[in-house]
Amino acid sequence: MRKLKLIWDFHGPDANKIAQHHEKHLKEYILIEKLNISITGVEFLNEIHSIAFLVVDEAQMKPIRDALKPHRGQVYID
Repeated sequence: MRKLKLIWDFHGPDANKIAQHHEKHLKEYILIEKLNISITGVEFLNEIHSIAFLVVDEAQMKPIRDALKPHRGQVYID
């Protein structure tokens, strides 16, 4: 099954700190909802752009997308 990377973009001088904080909330959501998701993270793209993400199976995507409203998504290749 394909895996999808749901992505939240953060811009500005505090983007990386905000992305790291957002990842904490993603992990809390996973625990609360008892989801079988083990891949989350933060990527520093440059001084004013960072992302937080989580990786889901394609079958899980719609309810998670609707609940968490990511900015974008892409196919995940590990």
